[in-house]
Amino acid sequence: MKITLITAGKTDVKYLKEGLEYYIKKLKFYTQFVMREIPGLKNTKNLSPGEVSEKEGQKILKEIEKHDYVVLLDEKGHSFRSVDFAKFIEEKAFQNKRSIAFVVGGAYGFSPEVYKKSDYKISLSNMTFSHQMVRLFFLEQLYRAFTIIRNEPYHNE
Repeated sequence: MKITLITAGKTDVKYLKEGLEYYIKKLKFYTQFVMREIPGLKNTKNLSPGEVSEKEGQKILKEIEKHDYVVLLDEKGHSFRSVDFAKFIEEKAFQNKRSIAFVVGGAYGFSPEVYKKSDYKISLSNMTFSHQMVRLFFLEQLYRAFTIIRNEPYHNE
């Protein structure tokens, strides 16, 4: 299974970059993993939040491949416990979903077109986090899911 994480904007905080690299390296043992960062928009001062999400949405849609099962990381999405998220990943593998694209939007959320393209929405928390931190939290949970699937001693329950 191929898993892609598509993100709007770059990660520019050193400790977050190091954390991402750490989990990306670990994930390579479990799955084909790719992270695609869409460059941030320039000159957005004169744009409305809707116009910003629309422009970011166009860039996001270009990164989604035809056969991707698209999962948005969205505050209105389904909340999982870690064990249940592992079951979700395992089910998608058994359903022969060859590629899953998880998407982190920008500060103003997703455009209507991106919502239409999505197959599922997941919420990592009821709290709000920076988009840079969400990437790290998500990668840790993805790594945790694979260790749960393989009964490895990482998750304690």
